[in-house]
Amino acid sequence: MPKQSTARRLFAYALVYKFRIIGALLILCCAVGAELGGPFIIKTIIDKHLSTGGEELAPVLWLLVLYMGLLLVASIGNFSQSYILQSTALRIIQNMRMDLMRHIQRIPLRYFDNTPIGQIVSRIANDTEAVRDLFMSFMATFVVSFVQLLGIFTALFILDVRLALFCLLLPPLFALIMVVHLKYSKKYITVMRARLSDMNAMINESIVVMPIIQAFRREKVTLEEFEVLNEDRYVNQIKQFRVFSLSSRNIVGTIGALVTAMVIWYFGRQSLETAIMYGVFYAFIDYLGRIFQPIIGIFDQLTNAQRAFVSAEKVFAILDMEGMEVEEVHQVQKPDGVVKFDNVTFAYKEGENVLKRISFDARKGETVALVGHTGSGKSSIMNLLLGFYEPDQGTISIDGRSISGYSKQELRKHMGIVLQDPYLFAGDIKFNVSLYNKDITIERVKSVLKDVGAAPFVEQLPSGYDELVVERGSTLSSGQRQLISFARALAFDPSILILDEATASIDSETEGLIQQALRVVSEGRTTLVIAHRLSTIREADQILVLHRGEIVERGNHEALMALEGRYYKMYQLQKGEKAMLETAGMPNEA
Repeated sequence: MPKQSTARRLFAYALVYKFRIIGALLILCCAVGAELGGPFIIKTIIDKHLSTGGEELAPVLWLLVLYMGLLLVASIGNFSQSYILQSTALRIIQNMRMDLMRHIQRIPLRYFDNTPIGQIVSRIANDTEAVRDLFMSFMATFVVSFVQLLGIFTALFILDVRLALFCLLLPPLFALIMVVHLKYSKKYITVMRARLSDMNAMINESIVVMPIIQAFRREKVTLEEFEVLNEDRYVNQIKQFRVFSLSSRNIVGTIGALVTAMVIWYFGRQSLETAIMYGVFYAFIDYLGRIFQPIIGIFDQLTNAQRAFVSAEKVFAILDMEGMEVEEVHQVQKPDGVVKFDNVTFAYKEGENVLKRISFDARKGETVALVGHTGSGKSSIMNLLLGFYEPDQGTISIDGRSISGYSKQELRKHMGIVLQDPYLFAGDIKFNVSLYNKDITIERVKSVLKDVGAAPFVEQLPSGYDELVVERGSTLSSGQRQLISFARALAFDPSILILDEATASIDSETEGLIQQALRVVSEGRTTLVIAHRLSTIREADQILVLHRGEIVERGNHEALMALEGRYYKMYQLQKGEKAMLETAGMPNEA
């Protein structure tokens, strides 16, 4: 199916509220008609009452009352149509932002691996706001201006056909100027939006890694990099503003003054040959002046409209990415948790395999540990099992059924995961354990927190289980965040429990609490563990040693130690490091 143009897709969003827009346009037509009736009333007063020297005031007063009434109708109509159109524009952007957020949750993780967070935030926040400006400027300025111009030219033709035909040359002339304006300003606006996105990404990254920047004294270098982006955006803003200044109000004002002078000359010449009606002269000059107001309004909004089109293209580029449907999962039979990898090969980038012919079985209730140096492929195995990525070769199955046959929601419904860097959401302790799952009661929350040994410190908090946690849980210690993250996984009662280096960043005392909880909760569950501390996996049923994406050793702790291979050397190395730390009187946190 061919991809629709940006304008057509934006129009499709507006069509959802077509009846509101049509209603607003009808009100707009009434308001414009009331506005344009004013000069005709003044013309009548001048030509039929003031010029003839009539002494009756009653007709003049009635015409003035009618004039005031039309102004009131126009005022109410303009307010109503503006309110309806702008509220509709806000509703359209609300829908677009929800579509974007909904689709982002469906996009494979590969996109997030390769895209800075700040750029994604910029798409949802800044670019949708720019598109909002398009709808508001288009519906509140472009449409209004078009209806006004239509009404003004109708009035001009009623007053003087020849002059009206001459004035018809103005719209094509201004359209040509607009085309030139759009042609030269688009390239500058595109760069401006790109640099804004880059700046957002850099600001986001700098905030996250500010301790590293300060510790390594990189403030000056970071500031210089930001200055390059900021300067590039500034230069393009100046160029775009130069184009706008040369082709907007200035040129419209100049042309308007010249045309007005020609009309005055036309009526002046006529007055030398025949008598002219001063009311017609007044009305024509009044309407002529009104022509340039909507044109200036259109020029003023051209930059916003073009910026919005550039932003809309970026938004639709994300919406066009292939995503996975998030399906509702109701009653799914809980699996036994038998996991099998059969000759699995996988690469994040084509030709650079991070996993090569991986095969292993994890039986129900069995604990399988994955060990190896950084980059050996441990986390990639977990990513494949969770369905974040698809293997290039081989199959992964649960209870004998390939995971490709499950929807992503079915696959993850009975899996629990604890990451090395535990993430807590802004909310209370209860929410961070249950994640608003109605099936997880407060009693269940308290139970799992007790199982992992977190209940004592939670109950000592000022608000207990209702204690609010800031984003990322920075008010809690690393060990406390780890325990809450662990309780979150247990609360969902998974058949398969995944611990991705879950004990690598906590102290020995907290590690002991987790190890004690693991012995209880791993009963009947298949548990896959990635650990840097080999002492934590001595009781694992099976240990897989990975090196450069391949399983080079497998067996339990005793068998691998007897083999005196790679695992044996890693274990002895860590044991020696621990002894050195203890000799130096330092706590073991490695």
